[in-house]
Amino acid sequence: MDQRDEQEFAEYFEARRDAVRRTAFLLCGDWYRADDLAQTAFVALHRRWRKVRDRGALDAYVRRTVVRAMIDESRRPWRRERFVEQLPEPAPTDAEVGDTVATRSALLDGLKQVPPRQRAVLVLRFLEGLDVAATAEALKCSEGTVKSQTARGLTALREALGDSLDDLRPAS
Repeated sequence: MDQRDEQEFAEYFEARRDAVRRTAFLLCGDWYRADDLAQTAFVALHRRWRKVRDRGALDAYVRRTVVRAMIDESRRPWRRERFVEQLPEPAPTDAEVGDTVATRSALLDGLKQVPPRQRAVLVLRFLEGLDVAATAEALKCSEGTVKSQTARGLTALREALGDSLDDLRPAS
C-alpha cells in the first residue's frame, strides 16, 4: 500500500475503532474476545484496502467480518464454554446498583445464552439499529431468514431473561 492508502486506512480505523469494538462486545459479551474480533475485522479490511471500490460500504464490510468471525470462533471446539449453575466466586452484591446498570447486565447475560447466529441478528437489528434489509445484507442471507432468526432470537432471549427484567423495573 502506498502512503496515501495507509493514511486513509488509519483515518478510517481511528474513526470506527470504538464502534466496531462495541459491536463485537455486544455479539460475544467479552471485551477480550471483542478486541480479537475487531482486530480480525480490521486486519481483513487492511488486506483488501486497495481493492475496495465503494468506500461507503466499509462499515457494512467490517460489520459482516466481525459477525462472521464471531460465528466462526463459536464453532471452534476450544472456544466452547460450559455454563454452570454456581460461579466459582460469588458475584459482588451492591444494593445501590441503578436500574439501568442492572437491566444492561441482565440483557448482556441473556444475550450470551442466545445462539450466535440469532445473537448476531438481534445485535444488528436492535442494538446497531439496522433494518431487516441491511441486516440481511450484512449477514449475506435473505430477509426471511433475518425475520425468522429475529423471532427465534427474541424467544430465546425472553426464555434466558425469564422474569429478571420485571424485577428490575421500578415499582412506582
